[in-house]
Amino acid sequence: MPEDLNMTITVEAYSGTETVSTTEWSMTTDTVGPDTDTSSGLFQAFIDLNALVFGDVFEFCVYEKCRTGDTQRKVYAAQFANAQAAPIWASPALILGIGWDMTLKRVSVADRAIAWRISKVV
Repeated sequence: MPEDLNMTITVEAYSGTETVSTTEWSMTTDTVGPDTDTSSGLFQAFIDLNALVFGDVFEFCVYEKCRTGDTQRKVYAAQFANAQAAPIWASPALILGIGWDMTLKRVSVADRAIAWRISKVV
């Protein structure tokens, strides 16, 4: 059994607030995405959906490469519609590190300012 099981948790490894539109937005670079991050670890997104109202639909996606040199592909997606009873949403924790990104985009109605963070465990 390993003697050193110390893990480092970075609660706010990436964070931002963006008025999200129909252009997919990278949460790792806070620019148009998806982009490619090669830092490795266990990652989990937290998204504040408090601004959503009736009719709004937004999509969160996670991209990763299966192997080094492969094409980055979507590995997880979730959609959020209307006002949220529990406005802070947490993604599943995923082991990433070859060429990943997490993104947000608006699917319908109006652009909204959305705050997020991505936590990291290594």
